[in-house]
Amino acid sequence: MLEAAVRLVRQQGFGGTSVDALCAAAGVTKGAFFHHFASKEALGVAAAAAWGAHAASLFDDAQYRRDPDPVARVLAYVDHRAALLEGAAWEFTCLAGTMVQELHESSPAIREACRASIFGHADSLAGDFHDAIADRGVVGVTGIGLARHVQAVLQGGFIMAKANGGPEAARDAVAHLRHYLVLIFGEENDHD
Repeated sequence: MLEAAVRLVRQQGFGGTSVDALCAAAGVTKGAFFHHFASKEALGVAAAAAWGAHAASLFDDAQYRRDPDPVARVLAYVDHRAALLEGAAWEFTCLAGTMVQELHESSPAIREACRASIFGHADSLAGDFHDAIADRGVVGVTGIGLARHVQAVLQGGFIMAKANGGPEAARDAVAHLRHYLVLIFGEENDHD
C-alpha cells in the first residue's frame, strides 16, 4: 500500500488520490486498508516516513560518500541528484515536498512527517558540508545551513519542473547549485 501511495500521490497529489484508488493500485480491499491505517492521513504519515527511508537508502550508502575529499563528496551528491532528473516530473520529485505543499496547514501530522523527511535528509548531508567548509577554510556558512539551502534549491527545482512539465527547470537549478558550490569550495582536490 505504501508503494502505491507513493506513486499515486507523486502523480496526482494527496487530495487527488482517493482511498479507493489506493486500494485498487495496491490490490487490496478497503477493509484491508483500514486494518493497516486508521485513516488516509495515517497512510500519508507512513508514506512520508517510508519516503525518508527510501531517500536514505539512495544517498547514505552511495559510493561517493566514501571519497576522502569532502568537496568531492558534496559535488558528487549534487551530480547524483542531477542524474536522477529523468522522466516525468512525478518520477523524480519528492513525495514529502509534494505532500507538504498541499497539506502544510490542513494536516499537522503529515506536515511533521514531511518535515522529518526533508530536514532529515538535509541533516544527513550536513557532515559532508561541514567537512568541506573546514577543509577549504570557508567562513560565513555552516554545514547544516548549506545542506538545508541545497535542499531548498532542489525542492524549488522540483516545483519549477512540475510547473514546466519536465525536468529542464530542475536540471537548470541543479546546474546553478553545482556552480555555486564550486565558487564556494573550488573543484574536488583543489586545495588552496
